[in-house]
Amino acid sequence: MSNFSLKKIRRLNIVTHRDLGYFFSSLIVVYCLSGIALNHINDWNPDFVITKDSVSVEKTNTREEISDETILKFSGLVGHESFKVYDFPTHDQVKIYYDNASLHVYFRDGVAIYENVSRRPIFYQSNILHRNNIKGWRWFSDVFALILIVINVTGVFILKGKHGVLGRGKWLIAAGALPPIVALVLSEFI
Repeated sequence: MSNFSLKKIRRLNIVTHRDLGYFFSSLIVVYCLSGIALNHINDWNPDFVITKDSVSVEKTNTREEISDETILKFSGLVGHESFKVYDFPTHDQVKIYYDNASLHVYFRDGVAIYENVSRRPIFYQSNILHRNNIKGWRWFSDVFALILIVINVTGVFILKGKHGVLGRGKWLIAAGALPPIVALVLSEFI
């Protein structure tokens, strides 16, 4: 292969790496944020912020005394003017449902627990993409995964000489392969 052809291939490699890297840089960040959030799913809810507040209820009620009017009074305690539906989990409780919230009234205790659910900004949206919850997104996600391989491979061949893949690059690639190999080996014994 002539020196001119190698220069063309090298230039094409650099341009491919650069342009694909720029094009997918935002999506790479989105997937990284979502990946971090999903890695810690047992530590916190990456999709929703759930807040709970305790509210005093003046009068102790019985199930028979509960009407739509009573439910509206309870709802007013937490700033709601209407409700979707309510039910009775037990004979001495009523649970009222709102859009993205609920109020659980305990008759005997004279207390109610208000639970509000809101989407966690940025993480909720990035998790939707990462989990492929959007119809048709799986195909784009598959293409994205293949493009990440292309970005990786083209990046490996950008530098040449002692800093390239045949120089210190081979040692760094080998070192980078160790953590997943060690994790997989350890997972067999743990």
